[in-house]
Amino acid sequence: MQKKLHIKKGDTVVVVTGNDKGSKGRVLEVIRKTDRAIVEGVNLMKKHTKPNAETPQGGIVEKEASVHISNLMLVDPKTGEATRISRKLNEEGKLVRISKKSGEEIK
Repeated sequence: MQKKLHIKKGDTVVVVTGNDKGSKGRVLEVIRKTDRAIVEGVNLMKKHTKPNAETPQGGIVEKEASVHISNLMLVDPKTGEATRISRKLNEEGKLVRISKKSGEEIK
């Protein structure tokens, strides 16, 4: 069974520590095996590519590298600030994420 993570693909997160501290971005991919996530516009690296069908010229391409999930915090949709989350059962008996700051359900 896979463990539950506090972020999902499509969430808006803020970087808590590291070189990109304070940066906000949308989660593009979550890598469960290594507890890492790729966030849009965060932890950019330069990759040297050979000419191929996608890039016929080749050259240096900037792309996002993964960030450990412990360095990310979810942004509360109501307040726009970083928040911790908890989990509760809603009326339908489904486990949902709840923001600790505003108490709102995170979709």
